[in-house]
Amino acid sequence: MINANPTHFEGRTVIITGAASGLGHALAIEFRKVGALVTGCDVNDEAGLAAMAAIGATYVHADVSKEMPVQDLVAGVVAEHGRLDVMINNAAISVSKDVATTSEAELDRILAVNLKGPFFGTKHAVRAMLESGGGSIVNVASILGLVADGMLAAYCAAKGGVLGLTRAAAVQYGDRGIRVNALCPGDMDTPLVAEYFQMFPDPKAARAKVEQEYPMKRISTPSEIAQAALFLASPQSSFMTGQTLVVDGGLTVSCY
Repeated sequence: MINANPTHFEGRTVIITGAASGLGHALAIEFRKVGALVTGCDVNDEAGLAAMAAIGATYVHADVSKEMPVQDLVAGVVAEHGRLDVMINNAAISVSKDVATTSEAELDRILAVNLKGPFFGTKHAVRAMLESGGGSIVNVASILGLVADGMLAAYCAAKGGVLGLTRAAAVQYGDRGIRVNALCPGDMDTPLVAEYFQMFPDPKAARAKVEQEYPMKRISTPSEIAQAALFLASPQSSFMTGQTLVVDGGLTVSCY
């Protein structure tokens, strides 16, 4: 694991979207451990409030598929703390459909949360960071932005778009002290991945089959992926921008 120096984050302001559960919750925990002032947002208010309260973080209701809530989220953090240092665009949803069976409404919803969400988060984080001298943006994409699962067509399309957004923002704002990188996890032990396994007749067997495809013979824990996000957000990655950090237990380099 990457061990971020706590002094890199002490008193730094961090926004994490989709923080109520799964990777977002793990991200909030890890950033709080190193002293960051974390604001987590979600649409699941009951879970989000409980999760953030338990770690001494702030919870805000925000639907990232719409621009105004994201704008207000960033503005609120800047109003309270004077600046935004780190933006983690993590919120995501999924639908298990191939191209031929995905409805327009399903596609619109996936793109709204998984692509427009990071776009709006990046847009308003950039605006805040330009005012304060820079910062770090981490867009949580997926290995499915690089390779494909035919039954997650809309999800693959959205995550590929996140990688393009990341590169464009990195190129545009690199000389203004803003770094923008993407994190591409493989399968994680999260509710979203569990939901995917539930589409199979035997979810337990489906998970076992997927785990055997990984060279490490397991899927990751959310905290392992969160450690990689800490690295991308910290000065330890100071000469990285526009990059895609793949954390997938070797899956995408394996021929089996």
